[in-house]
Amino acid sequence: MKQYWNILLSLTLVSSLVSCSVSHQIKRSASQSLLTQPALKQAHVGVSIYDPVTKKYWYGHQADKYFVPASNTKIPTCYAAMKYLGDSILSAYLLDSANVLYVRPAGDPTFLLPEFSTQPLLNRIKSTAKEVVLDLSTQHDFSAYGSGWSWDDFQEAYLAERSALPIYGNVINFYNRNNTLTATPSLALHSPFMNEALIQQVGKGGKFQVERQQDQNLFRLSPSTRLFTKAVIPFKTLQGVTNFTFLKDTLERMGVACNMRVVAEAPKGQPLFSIPTDSLLKPLMHRSDNFFAEQSLLMVSQRMLGKMDDGAIIDTLLKKDFADLPQRPRWADGSGLSRYNLFTPQDFVRILEKMKNEFGMDRIKTIFPKGGVGTLSNYYTNDGDYIYAKTGTLSGVVSLSGYLYTRKGKLLLFSALVNNHQSSATEIRRLVEKFLLGIREKY
Repeated sequence: MKQYWNILLSLTLVSSLVSCSVSHQIKRSASQSLLTQPALKQAHVGVSIYDPVTKKYWYGHQADKYFVPASNTKIPTCYAAMKYLGDSILSAYLLDSANVLYVRPAGDPTFLLPEFSTQPLLNRIKSTAKEVVLDLSTQHDFSAYGSGWSWDDFQEAYLAERSALPIYGNVINFYNRNNTLTATPSLALHSPFMNEALIQQVGKGGKFQVERQQDQNLFRLSPSTRLFTKAVIPFKTLQGVTNFTFLKDTLERMGVACNMRVVAEAPKGQPLFSIPTDSLLKPLMHRSDNFFAEQSLLMVSQRMLGKMDDGAIIDTLLKKDFADLPQRPRWADGSGLSRYNLFTPQDFVRILEKMKNEFGMDRIKTIFPKGGVGTLSNYYTNDGDYIYAKTGTLSGVVSLSGYLYTRKGKLLLFSALVNNHQSSATEIRRLVEKFLLGIREKY
């Protein structure tokens, strides 16, 4: 028995020495290839490298400090969606009664988006209803913008407003097709600032620009010699009124003969589902789609709380699923557009571990972008199957958190968060890439 304990003690000491050696080596590598580099010398940097098998941190630098994570905020949003949205996206609750179709929308962001050919809600409206009654009461439990969003980005495609009944992604696509200015939805061309003569002039010239007034759906069109032949502008949802108007116009153009009206509250009816959940989460993570992320969080709220309330669902998730995070985050929105978000590298490592344990790596690999794909398309391009990670970028912010397979087949979880840098995001990403590739090659 004594010999057994001696052997066990020896193995423990060896394991401890190896672990210390690895930590020391990574610390030296981080100092040389990352932390002392000119681009990062005056920035705030946090790094956590974790082995989920031994449950030991291989390396940490300010890993328990708070950082603005930008789109790494989509990682907890994705976790919640994977866990609570079920196999398919809930599009709406429907009640078909006496030629009246009552529709209570559930926040499905794929409605009338061209990239999703499956449109069960549209098909039901077209085939079963003489009158469509929309219940937009759930629109009042959240605001169009998330907490802390930059209001002066209101014309940028990535700042589409949130809504209970998204339509066309809550943006308007203006484009030049065969020397003709076109818009989807086409009703946007009826703005007073878009007279027919100007539309024809832009059509012949090809290039144009579009601007929207801040608080109104008034779009100003003008010719341009330097801008592209396409513009994507978010529209004001106006508590769902605009969405209703666009849907009504769309149905009329399709020749669907039905009356439409809005009520304060309608019977809930039966659930109608659209696409598989992971078919939404994949583009959400691969292209870092802010709109899909925000709507996903609202849909989780609808499933869990019976209402779309981003503040309430964040509070619920922090108290329930994320109660065991090393440091309690300040979580403000679903996408990471808000600078109010504050997470630590250790927080992300723990969430990544929860995702691995609860959903498995096979599912994660279908949702997270790998090297050379999506927002990682220019990074980790040499046989990119060894990394699955989420990027994040704001002015002065670069982040990357995910899963890294080493040459020896060991799976590591990592998070690297950089705040307050004044270099290019590309330069910061290259430094992080070099550091992670060094770990991959050595271990």
